[in-house]
Amino acid sequence: MGFGVDMAKAKEIHKTNIRTARTPKLVELDVEFQKAQETGASTTDIVTKKQSLRDAPADSEIDSASDTDALKAQWKTDILGTSPY
Repeated sequence: MGFGVDMAKAKEIHKTNIRTARTPKLVELDVEFQKAQETGASTTDIVTKKQSLRDAPADSEIDSASDTDALKAQWKTDILGTSPY
């Protein structure tokens, strides 16, 4: 008999890691958004990136992860950067 992983707790920790990683990225995008507004440039891409960051903790792949490897593989490096795992 060994120790198991509490997947519910692991998923919550993973979501917390996502929220931590996205915070500075949202701040950077806020600055880009303001600069784009000042110059009259399009903000569409910035808004899309911000929404992706907001949606990241609710990704269905987190809920469907059956083990820690699947949970770690869910980390979206393209929007969140380097994985903390």
